[in-house]
Order: sequence, then structure tokens, then C-alpha cells
Amino acid sequence: MFLPQEIIRAKRNGEQLSSEQIQTFVDGLVSGYFNDAQVGAMAMAIFQQGMKVEETVALTKAMMNSGETLTWRGQDQFNVDGPVVDKHSTGGVGDKVSFMLAAIVGACGAYVPMISGRGLGHTGGTADKLESIAGFNVQPSIEHFKEIVAKQQMAIISQTANLAPADKRLYGIRDVTATVESIPLITASILSKKLAAGLDALVMDVKVGNGAMMNSLTDATALAQSIVDVANGAGVKTQAIITDMNQVLGNTAGNALEMVETALYLRGDYLEPRLHQVVVSLAKAMLINTGLASSEQDAEQQINNVLSSGKAAEQFDQMIFALGGPKNFVETPWQSMQTANVVKDIVAPRTGFISAMQTFDIGMSVVELGGGRVANDQAVDHTVGFDQIVPVGTEINSGDVVARVHARTEDEANRATEQYLTALSFDEQKPEQDPVIYKTIG
Repeated sequence: MFLPQEIIRAKRNGEQLSSEQIQTFVDGLVSGYFNDAQVGAMAMAIFQQGMKVEETVALTKAMMNSGETLTWRGQDQFNVDGPVVDKHSTGGVGDKVSFMLAAIVGACGAYVPMISGRGLGHTGGTADKLESIAGFNVQPSIEHFKEIVAKQQMAIISQTANLAPADKRLYGIRDVTATVESIPLITASILSKKLAAGLDALVMDVKVGNGAMMNSLTDATALAQSIVDVANGAGVKTQAIITDMNQVLGNTAGNALEMVETALYLRGDYLEPRLHQVVVSLAKAMLINTGLASSEQDAEQQINNVLSSGKAAEQFDQMIFALGGPKNFVETPWQSMQTANVVKDIVAPRTGFISAMQTFDIGMSVVELGGGRVANDQAVDHTVGFDQIVPVGTEINSGDVVARVHARTEDEANRATEQYLTALSFDEQKPEQDPVIYKTIG
């Protein structure tokens, strides 16, 4: 067996690791043979030196096989009779796409076993958002998870102790050691969980912009290509869509607030245009790649049907109830979630157009309010964040509300207000809008 420091030194010096060295590292993540300091050092060495495709494939497979893997056909009573598909996002601020998407695609006939992450750095976590709902269990047994997917077409949970446990430990340490943005580590982290879930197809939402892990289109493209290459090489049909994160997605950022926006979307009360475009683009890809839709037009018609009929909302409600939440979450979301102590308007200091938004800074402001983590064992305050967020390109007058802050105290609300206004730029001229969808790979 290799010593941890030998493997760390080899990668620190830019050597290509063997599959045996990578397997020792992954085994050490689960057994504790690598302590936290050594895991952090290894993550930093990979961050600095990168990995060849072969190394990333080996890391992905080792992490996937570090725990239980799921099968959906011919193994037990929870067999499915349709395609098994999932989506994963590289994370952003206000990214609540998974909720709408799983409900829509499940309502269209796919099975969606979505295993989601916690907040990472400045980005919100899907599992954290779901835990805003009283009673909701993000960590059911694997058997219960499979049962819900088989019966309800969809379930969204966090990683269980048995599913890719090596990634679970590495993910938490990356969050607090400034090693989040490594393409090999992101690729292996995402795909170890997704491949363990027994998918037929996967669609990746790779974010790009000042609120994404990848700030440039070049880096986002490299990550998308890495994921597509590794996943397709492992036998899962995978496509990546690069989407914009130069501003908050939707009009909320914060756990409970994003769940409310989800409910409004599924009810048809409020479909924020940029958010809706991302949801529809990903849903179309999932339906077409699984053969559930014959064309983009067919896919779009199915999406519109399940939204307008309320079938997608019903699908989401059934999933929430099956995992311990209320029966009618979509209709009355605040009945099962707590609200913040302090809610204050944030008003524009001048007249003009909102010309830019520093989305990373807004995400970090949510973290500072208590809505994210600065230590990997920290509890999250689900009530805090921002809503009524006015998008880039909007013309406003001095004194107009550009967002609302939800906070625990007046002092925290005032500090977050300053941070939010500092993150906005204003101009007399209307800015050029960034595209919502940049490109598709695979």
C-alpha cells in the first residue's frame, strides 16, 4: 500500500498517478487512512497540477464504487419501465432549477433519481433548500429512495452514507480548503454520484460567469467537455448545456425563499424568464436524449402540457409528501417553512439601468447571513437571503426597490444591504444582455 504522503508528493510534483495510487487515496477517504490535512493537501495538489483524462476516469470509478450502486431493472421489486435520467448543475446563486426540472421530466414519463449536494462555497445546495421544509427527510434509506422513484417517478435526496461515501468526505473538505474549482475534482465528484445512481442518460448544466465556479466560457467549455468525455466513456449518454450565471437565476437567493419561488413557478403564478429558459432547455434535452420526445417541438409541447395542467406541481407535491413533508407544499409553501426575523427593502441609490451584478458577492452575502457554510459541519439558517431581485438591464429610479433582504437581525440586514448595493453597477445606458444559453456539448 502507498503512503499518503507519497501519493500527495507525486501529484504535487506533477506526476500522473496510477490507478493503484488513486484507489489507495479513495479507500483512504472512506477508511480514514488519509486524515483531513492529507485530504486537503491532496485536493490542493490536484487543483494545482490537474489530472489526465485517465486519472479522472480512475478517480470517478473508484469513488463511484466506494459504496453502494443502484440498479433499476431486474434486481428487486422497485423496477422501472421507463428511462432513468438526471440533471446536475455545477452550481450558482439562486439556482433552483432541479426542483422544476425533476417535476416536469417525471411528469413526462421519465424516472429521475436525483442525488443532490449541499451548499459549496458561495453556491446554494439543493439538499439545504429542501431542508427548509418541516419534516422533509433528505437522507432516506436507499430502499425508500428507490421505492419513491419507482412509484412517484422522481425523488431528490442528498448523498447517503452508502452512496459514493468517498466523494461525500472529499466534497466537504474541498468546500473549506479553496479547492472547489478544480475540473478533475468537479468531474469526479459529479459523476461518481450520478453513475452510482444507475442512469441511462445525464444532462449537465454547466454555469459560466461571475457567479459560477467557471468564470470564463473557455473554462466552462473545458469542464463540460471533461464531464461529457468521462461520462460517455463510462457508458452514460451525457450532454452538457452551458448557461449564464452573470446574475442571480430567478428572483430569489436563499434556501426557503428559493423553495417559495419553486412553488410559484409550478403553480404558474410566476415564471421568471431567464429561469424558465434554462428549465425548458434542460428538460428538452432530457426528454429527447431518453427518447421520450421525438423533437424539440414535441418536447416543448409536453413541457407546456405538464406545467399548464398542474401535473408537474402534483408530481412535486407527491415527492415532498413521500419524503416527510406536507401534502400541499406547492399551494401553501410558507405553512411548512420558517420566515426570517427581519425583512427589509433594498432601494436603488440612483436612477439608471442596472448594468451588472457581482453574483459571487451576493452568494457570499447569503453565506454571511447564515444561509451557507464557512465550516463543513456548520448548521444553515434556511430563512435568510434575498428575494424580489430585479434583473440586470432593468431601468430603475432612485428609491425603487431592487431586492429585499431577509436576515436574523437589523445589523445583519443593514450589512447585507450594503453588500448587495455594492454588488450592483448602474449606468445611464441600457447594457447588452448576456445570452442565457451559450452552447451545447455532446
